[in-house]
Amino acid sequence: MTISPALRVFAWLSLIAEVIIIGTGGAVRLTGSGLGCDQWPMCTPGSLVPTEELGIHGLIEFGNRTMTGAVGILALVVLLLALSAAGGRRAVVPAVVFAVGGVAVAIGAYAAFTAAGASGAVPMSVVLLAVVLVGAVYSLAKTPVRRDLLALAWIVMAGVMAQAVVGGSAVLTGLNPFIVGFHYASSLTLVCVTAAFLVRLGATPGPRERAVPKWYMILAHVTSLVLAVTIAVGVLTTGNGPHSGDEAVVREGFDASILAHVHSWPGYTLFALALVLTAAAWAGALPTRRWASAFTGVLVVQIAVGVWQANAALPPLLVGIHMVLAALSAGAYVVTILRLKRPVAAPARDAALAAR
Repeated sequence: MTISPALRVFAWLSLIAEVIIIGTGGAVRLTGSGLGCDQWPMCTPGSLVPTEELGIHGLIEFGNRTMTGAVGILALVVLLLALSAAGGRRAVVPAVVFAVGGVAVAIGAYAAFTAAGASGAVPMSVVLLAVVLVGAVYSLAKTPVRRDLLALAWIVMAGVMAQAVVGGSAVLTGLNPFIVGFHYASSLTLVCVTAAFLVRLGATPGPRERAVPKWYMILAHVTSLVLAVTIAVGVLTTGNGPHSGDEAVVREGFDASILAHVHSWPGYTLFALALVLTAAAWAGALPTRRWASAFTGVLVVQIAVGVWQANAALPPLLVGIHMVLAALSAGAYVVTILRLKRPVAAPARDAALAAR
């Protein structure tokens, strides 16, 4: 399989777009623009785009929706380029057929439900997501080359479609904090998947073996768990803070001040583990040393911003920066985890392949 320069460029653009949309999504929430467009997929009952009456909040919300479209287009381009590299026209044509057919059926579902007086947005989105999932299963079954790359590309495509549904649900439920939090966590997950795609894009395919001591690998995976807990508690903390996304939405749940302290516990534990992983990586000349250092560096900045925002009464700009840094730290750690293994040496790889 030959990796084209175009695939590399669009894979990077996809990662960058996934990070940017976290920033624009944060801007929607932190400026109180969550209901700037109070309908979905329309902005208002009679307009797809924001009207003059909606003011700046409508523009900010619609800007984030537009960014969602850009993310989806980039994900589709990456998927088609990956399919072309792995299986040529035989792999691309079925995906295009699924896409065209899915859009046609989705439009039909939207029209039918709308004509019946019901909302057609959810059925339309469900149809599109279902088509993507069926297309992914078919594609992976028919294209045996570089299934690791294709699986990641399909996950991003499905994730973008699912994100549209979750984002629409957040609007339709009046910015339910749990849905809003899940929306952010899903976006962060897509940053991790696009980062993994870039790593695998430059990796040698085939069997892999452990490239670090066993204790180091165990500690790295424990750190992954602590990172996940830190992010989850952080999302819960923000969900009960003052930035609800709209002035009329009032949070009535957990005590945000207590959660802020709880959030710091796994945060500092994560920092300690990151220091151990980085120091051990450099001491043992392990392949994780550069990305473990990058992860630790981002984590230091993130902790500094977190402490600053907590002592400054949560200014929106700092909260937004903290959200983006969380995505960058998670992406950097995904790369670190993928550096725990290396391609099996040629003789051993040939023996492994022959044994299949």
